[in-house]
Amino acid sequence: MAVEVRTRYAPSPTGYMHIGNLRTALYEYLIAKSNNGKFILRIEDTDQERYVEGAVDLIYRTLKLVGLKHDEGPDIGGEYGPYVQSQRKDTYMPYAKKLVEQGDAYYCFCTKERLAKLREEQEAAGMTCRYDRHCLSLSKEEVERKLAAGEPFVIRQKMPQSGVTTFEDAVYGTITVDNSELEDQILIKSDGLPTYNFANVIDDHLMRITHVVRGSEYLSSTPKYNLLYKAFGWEIPTYVHLPLITKTDGAKISKRAGDASFEDLMEMGYLPEAIVNYVALLGWSPGTNQEIFSLQELEKVFNIDGISKSPAAFDFAKLNWFNGEYIRKLSLEEFNNLAKPYYEKAIANKNIDFMKISKLLQVRTEVLKTIPETVDFIDALPDYDKELYVHKKSKTNLENSLESLKAAVPVLEAIEDWNEQTIHDELLKLVEKMGIKNSQMLWPIRIAISGKLVTPGGAIEIADILGKEETIRRIKIGIEKLSA
Repeated sequence: MAVEVRTRYAPSPTGYMHIGNLRTALYEYLIAKSNNGKFILRIEDTDQERYVEGAVDLIYRTLKLVGLKHDEGPDIGGEYGPYVQSQRKDTYMPYAKKLVEQGDAYYCFCTKERLAKLREEQEAAGMTCRYDRHCLSLSKEEVERKLAAGEPFVIRQKMPQSGVTTFEDAVYGTITVDNSELEDQILIKSDGLPTYNFANVIDDHLMRITHVVRGSEYLSSTPKYNLLYKAFGWEIPTYVHLPLITKTDGAKISKRAGDASFEDLMEMGYLPEAIVNYVALLGWSPGTNQEIFSLQELEKVFNIDGISKSPAAFDFAKLNWFNGEYIRKLSLEEFNNLAKPYYEKAIANKNIDFMKISKLLQVRTEVLKTIPETVDFIDALPDYDKELYVHKKSKTNLENSLESLKAAVPVLEAIEDWNEQTIHDELLKLVEKMGIKNSQMLWPIRIAISGKLVTPGGAIEIADILGKEETIRRIKIGIEKLSA
């Protein structure tokens, strides 16, 4: 019988989810779902100093927004709970003590002061900073005496000093690390809680995790995990190490450098579906030219073989394109609902019909955060240079623009049923009567009522949105400007 594929997303509740975290969660989810397996959520909160209040809720909210539904986790339970490491704290010490009994780990009673001095000496000598195994030589009697006296301790893994450790990675192939490079890592901290590395191995084994997915920066740590698996006689999971995500200049993406988290991207007006689609392709290729994938489509086509070893560059221009594609797939009502908060930032006039703006903007918008600067002229006519009326392609200059605006005012004032169609019909009748090009009328009107070179719609659509009174008022301001 085939083994059920089980992956786990095990974030630390430190306050935000950066793009690398999101991609790891997504790939773990897709590996599980593409193999009819289970996707598990586990909260790794043993590092209490970095714990941020509300961070667990943020994790749940993010997973829900992007559609990554877990099969087991702290909120829904499961066969292998609890799924919060701090609630499993009594699980780890017996395993650490077993390693001590086997000779694969040892108690270390070194004080912080001794370790700091050791580091200083090693740095001064130009040596690699690592623990010097001072406590490995303690006799069993000495260890028992120190434990009985209540001396603080950690438990360290005893690494082999010679030879190599080799493992297979699903992305990077065969990796070999010299054992002499491995430091005797701490397994149990002085507060009795496990380190991230130790808890990971224990929990992954107990939760029957078959595929461990993480960033390529953990490649060098993997031999430490494998030595633990071997010491316990446990089966080693399949490792899937993911390539780095970098900026377009090659620098590593990090929150410390001010790079956007998932929450930041959402606040900037990116849709969760677009973010997921783009992030899926940061280091993975479907082997075809298809770029637009729903999560359900990704579940069917995703495979580990498509993951690249090369770093993936996070390109905002490309994300913008994806977002624009997803915006255009929305219904007009859906887009209007998403755009409304952005309209309200720029438009105080309660009489403006946002739906009319949405009809113009949906096909032109890539990122929702650009909406306020695109529509701010609707609320108030900006101060503009009359040179905007001069437009070579439209064959307009200051003189004929003034003529067109003067001729348009009485025609617009005479319109009783103010709407796009009547504005269009009456202005084009005027154009024909004057014997000019359409653009020689519409360009000056658009500049007069928007004060901008680039607008989401043309003169007729903007006039319809602004209303009769405001449109004529602005055209008269344009006439004054051109007459001055």
